Parts: sequence; structure tokens; C-alpha cells
Amino acid sequence: MPFADELIGPHTANALVRAIHVAAPTAALTSLQSASTSLTPLSLRERSDLLRDALLRDLPGDYGSFVATIRRAQHGVPMFSGWLIWPVTGAVAAKAIGENTDAAFDDALQLLAELTSRLTSEFAIRSLLDHDLDRALPVIQTWTASPEVDIRRLASEGTRAFLPWSTRVRGLLAHPRATLPIITALYRDRSEYVRRSVANHLNDLSRQQPAIVVETARAWLAHPDENTARLVAHGLRTLVKRGDPEALSLLGFAPAVSIAVEGPVLDAAAVPFGGTVRFGVGVVNKGDQPARLAIDYIVHHSKATGTQTGKTFKLTTATLAPGDRLDRTRDHSFRAITSRRYYPGPHAIELQVNGLVMGRAEFELLPEV
Repeated sequence: MPFADELIGPHTANALVRAIHVAAPTAALTSLQSASTSLTPLSLRERSDLLRDALLRDLPGDYGSFVATIRRAQHGVPMFSGWLIWPVTGAVAAKAIGENTDAAFDDALQLLAELTSRLTSEFAIRSLLDHDLDRALPVIQTWTASPEVDIRRLASEGTRAFLPWSTRVRGLLAHPRATLPIITALYRDRSEYVRRSVANHLNDLSRQQPAIVVETARAWLAHPDENTARLVAHGLRTLVKRGDPEALSLLGFAPAVSIAVEGPVLDAAAVPFGGTVRFGVGVVNKGDQPARLAIDYIVHHSKATGTQTGKTFKLTTATLAPGDRLDRTRDHSFRAITSRRYYPGPHAIELQVNGLVMGRAEFELLPEV
């Protein structure tokens, strides 16, 4: 993943200054120029917000005059694309909300749809959704029939419950069925780009609404195309890791009553900080019918409080004939990463087969030297 300054840095601010200067030659753009020197300590979204606010200060006036400049840049400035579009789309949404008229709101949605192919408008439309969900959703629903793949993808991606790098939309969290017509219109889309967004949208919903997600997935599987099974499996991935019995059953993973597990067997009882633990497992089908298996493993990490918290990782899927055995070895790294802090102390690994936890092996993560 690139660093924030590689995506939105001084070069982005300077490119935005040049683009807006072409569209509005008399604008001073002093706020944007100043913002270009203030980006370093900020996160990616904070950088976008800083440039958004600077753009709004440099282009005062009503919504109509503001978007007239943006549209001149859109149609006449080749460099008007890439990461500078994120703060621009945010400014369009903010200006429309500030205008507080239906005409500005509807025009902003249209402009965001037009701009999305230049990077994405998925972050900006969330402000409009949060401002007036009932007005925005019917418009976004029409995007599902757009001939433009980026606009169809925007309909799904921009309305996700937990879109990364974005703000939460209160109405979507309160009304989780509100976006089902959108993703149902898109789950058989001809573009993998769109279908992957739909799967991620479904997976977002599963974090708080597993019953709705299973119900939706079941309805889609009743009217599938050649891609539906794979899309649904991707959309149910979090529920599978949680061992949700309804999701597992829908994907053809029956309770693993005939399965025997050997292990996990670890290669060491203590692991250095930043090191790797290797473990092996054996899985045997002792039944008289083939068994379709979703095999995951759970790492129980020590917390600062001395308690443990588990995180589930994918190991493999397989179908075992009666009497068949599957052996797997996996290396699990404790290399330092930004998304997780490791604490020394007792840890453990368990296997999870079709939602059923089996076996446990404990080890010690040593302190950082």
C-alpha cells in the first residue's frame, strides 16, 4: 500500500492549483498554495479534507459559480484527474449541502457521477447520503443501469456500510436494507470490478446484519449466473470466519461431525518478537460420505491487559472423500505491522473446520529485544 504522501502530497496540491488556475485564471488560490506545505503530519483522509477546505476558501460564491469552475476544469484541463479529484468531489458535496436546495443536491450527485471515472467519488457521495438519504438513494439506484462501469461501481461502493477511509453514513447503519435494491441490481453485472464491490458491500453488511446477508445471498443463489457462487462466497467470507452456521450451510459446508483433527503441532514453544511460528495440521474424514470443508485457523493474541483476543485466518478449502486425509503446514508471521500491535506473553493457535473449533496449541511470544 503506498504511503499517504505518495497519493496526496504537495505534488497533488500543486497539480490542483494548476488545474483550477486554467479554469479560473483570476482566482488567487492562496489557500491551496498554503495547504501544500501543511500536509506532512496528516492521514490520507485528513489531507483530502485540508485541500477540500482550501479549495472552498479559494472559490467563494454560490454553488452555481463554484461548479461552473469545476466543470470548466473537467472539460478543458487534461491534468484534472487522479488523487486531486478526492478533495474536489468533497468540495462539490460540501458546497451543495451548504446551498441546501434540491437543485444543488441533485446537480452535485450528477457531477460526482461524471467525475468518478477520474479517480472515484465514493467518499464524497457519503456526505450527500448522510444529508438526505431518501433523496440520494433513488438517484443512485438509476446508476445501476448506467453504461459506464465506473458509475455502476460507484452505486455499490459509495453506499457500503463500512467503506475504508470514509465517514459512516448514519442512515445506512440505521436502515441496513436500504441498499439491497442497489446491490441486487448489480450482483450479476458483467464487470468483475462491479461484482467485487458488490461482494465487499455484502461483506460489510455481514458485520452487523448476518441474517439479512444470508437471506440476500440465498435469493441471489436462487437466480444465479456463472459468477454468482464466487461472488456470494466472497461476500460471506467474514461470516465463514466467524463460523456462522447459516452462511456455511448456504455455501455447502455441513457440520464437521465426521472430521478428526491432528494438531496443530508447533515447531517451537517460544517465538521471538518479529519472528514466525510454523504449525502443521492433519484433517481426516472418518465418515462414509464426502466432506466439503472450510478450514481456518485462529490465532489468540495476548493483549496489554493479559487477556487474549482471537483473529481468524484462512487456511484452505477442500473436499475429502471417506477415509481421506489432508495435511497442511503454515507459517504465521509476527512481523511488526501498522494494523496490529503485538504484546509478549501466552498465545495459542486453534483450527476451525466448518465453524467448529478443534485442537489447540499454545506458545509464548517473547518480548521485543
